[in-house]
Amino acid sequence: MQKSALTLSTITRSTIAFSFITAFSLPAFAAQHQHDHLTVDYQGKAASAATIAHNKAVAQSLNFNDKVAFERFSKNQIAEFDQATADILRAEFSFISEQFPDSVNPSLYRQAQLNMVPNGLYKVTEGIYQVRGTDLSNMTLIRGKTGWIVYDVLLTKQAAEQSIKFAFANLPEGADLPIVAMIYSHSHADHFGGARGIKTLYPNVKVYGSNNITAEIVDENVLAGNAMSRRASYQYGVMLGKNDHGIVDAALAKGLSKGEITYVKPDYQLNQQGKWETLTIDGLEMVFMDASGTEAASEMITYIPSLNALWSGELTYDGMHNIYTLRGAKVRDALKWSKDINQMINAFGQDVQVLFAAHSAPVWGNEQINQYLKMQRDNYGLVHNQSLRLANQGVVIQDIGDAIMDTIPQTVKDTWYTKGYHGTYSHNAKAVYNMYLGYFDMNPANLNPLPTQQEAIKFVQYMGGAAAIIEKAKVDYAQGDYRFVATVLNKLVMAEPTNQVARDLLADTYEQLGYQAEGAGWRNIYLTGAQELRVGILPGAPKSASADVISEMDIATLFDFLAVKVDSIAADKLGNISLNVVTKATNTTPETTVFVELSHGNLNNIVVETAKTADATLTVDKADMVNVLLGKTSLKQLLEQGKASMTGDPQAFGKIASTLVQFDESFAIVPLK
Repeated sequence: MQKSALTLSTITRSTIAFSFITAFSLPAFAAQHQHDHLTVDYQGKAASAATIAHNKAVAQSLNFNDKVAFERFSKNQIAEFDQATADILRAEFSFISEQFPDSVNPSLYRQAQLNMVPNGLYKVTEGIYQVRGTDLSNMTLIRGKTGWIVYDVLLTKQAAEQSIKFAFANLPEGADLPIVAMIYSHSHADHFGGARGIKTLYPNVKVYGSNNITAEIVDENVLAGNAMSRRASYQYGVMLGKNDHGIVDAALAKGLSKGEITYVKPDYQLNQQGKWETLTIDGLEMVFMDASGTEAASEMITYIPSLNALWSGELTYDGMHNIYTLRGAKVRDALKWSKDINQMINAFGQDVQVLFAAHSAPVWGNEQINQYLKMQRDNYGLVHNQSLRLANQGVVIQDIGDAIMDTIPQTVKDTWYTKGYHGTYSHNAKAVYNMYLGYFDMNPANLNPLPTQQEAIKFVQYMGGAAAIIEKAKVDYAQGDYRFVATVLNKLVMAEPTNQVARDLLADTYEQLGYQAEGAGWRNIYLTGAQELRVGILPGAPKSASADVISEMDIATLFDFLAVKVDSIAADKLGNISLNVVTKATNTTPETTVFVELSHGNLNNIVVETAKTADATLTVDKADMVNVLLGKTSLKQLLEQGKASMTGDPQAFGKIASTLVQFDESFAIVPLK
């Protein structure tokens, strides 16, 4: 086998003393990476004989003669990217070739090949164009009466700016017209993050968003933000190389653009009055259907009657989506997802001639669109209904991921655009189980097990010790029984973190499981686990300090987050502390008072009409409070400058801050030595 190669220069991390400002910092997932003097040249080992055999067997089961998706993805190209636009993302994946490497599941590699096709500006239909290939999502331009409506604006400001410049340099019509409207289909960052780039270029643009989008954006990654960010670094393989032994694809597209995630708050939120809303934007009639609670907590789809064009947002793409996203998020409703696609078919299926979306390429032709939508509808319906059928027959959560595969009809399995590149049948079935029945399978042995490390130590003792385990694991590894080898060696490494033989064999095992995985997230998780076992945790986990997003978070939500950071034992020793936080009125928001109370080790808050009797009252501009959270200023400076005022106990705020812990942004997922 090829040996792993690693060159790692001295890693320096800036250490920030615990202070009032850092106690209030907000970690969040993003695409911009901070590498502190890091140089890594890491190559994984070769695929084993068992993995090569597995991937060859998978290849034999796939219909590679079906080239329909490749034809759709390349259809109606107007212009290929210039070098500057291609360099945003595409150039990083130039290693993708026609040959299938041994170290990648051939189904996933076919998706990697497919996602290399988007390379420029494309015509969807009369008056609709897309830039595809600069980011995880597509940017869509729709011709209005006086200008352009831009639909979803990518992940970063930089990608949005460059994509717009490229589009306007190549549009066959209306290149001299402004962007007059910007629409966000849903509350995920790869659909709104480039907003400031558009707003900067076109200051008068009117912004539209799906129902309740701002609240969902600022809430989604806050309360569990640190854990979610660390987990996201695994799911998206942040520290993996882009090569045949690392990242090959991001399922929805090639990957994430780099730069600044921004947000411009909508001037108008859609579907506030119900499921359906018809609105004329720049002379173009558009029918909006609320689809919140499917792929995103805030989401909608759009039909343009004059063009017989249906925008499906992220309810469809060429693959199966996540019912549960591995980075961690609230479980999505597979049944509602299926039913909302059915609503689309019922409402527009007779007339629609082109289906276009936030990811992947359009589908043309009424018959083809209905077939595509029905297959997607039925796939999510199958995940929901068959998971519950199995659960109602006593299949437990650990078993349901394997069991569901026997319930999926072959016609669905053989369809390329239902395959598990982003969401797999396995973890989606477990998500449905968890949504209805929770994590507990009712087996008494699983009701109150020992903590993981204590359990691992006992397992190792019961199995005869480390030497016996390793000897048996080597035999199973040689036979390609990687799933169980991973389970047993994880127990050993957890019990004996410094056991290098066990660590190395577990890393090798994770690596082979990654090479066999069809899901991009599964591959990245396995390969990241292998890398961290070999070289430790590397800096560079995704972070964001987006003032645009944080500035839209209300004060009550900020204090909800701070409550998660309170050390309850330390706080309880301080007794009861209360304060009012008054944010001053602005042109768009009224004065708001939040009553905050530290009681029994818990931090509570409630919005009140008038200040209550409290130990102290702080009055401050919301924008200044956000700058404190971003570390751009301090409360002391604001008070000295007269930008904030405090009455009552001057120590009250500091006492609460003293109970806040700093989250470990690089906590161990695989055991550290």
